Amino acid sequence: MILNKKPLMLAEVAEYAKNTEEKKVFHDYLKAFVKLSKSDAIKCAEDIKALNNPKIKEDEVVKIVDLVPKDSEDLNKIFLDVTLTEEEANAVLEIIKKY
Repeated sequence: MILNKKPLMLAEVAEYAKNTEEKKVFHDYLKAFVKLSKSDAIKCAEDIKALNNPKIKEDEVVKIVDLVPKDSEDLNKIFLDVTLTEEEANAVLEIIKKY
């Protein structure tokens, strides 16, 4: 039975999977795609949430932190239903640049 559903950042998955004996392919995947440490990923996610932008949902925050987009075009590819304004996108990109 599922009691709680929360999206995890790849950095968090890597931390949980560190002590598993899963296949090497899984660990190689995480090593290749995890761009931020777990602590930086959590701080970055908190900073993005602190913008209090109703367009940015929890799932999108996780994707932003996982993908670390470099420009507003890449950032807006994460969103399915909405598009961030240039000002909103720049605010998110400035946060990402810190990490």
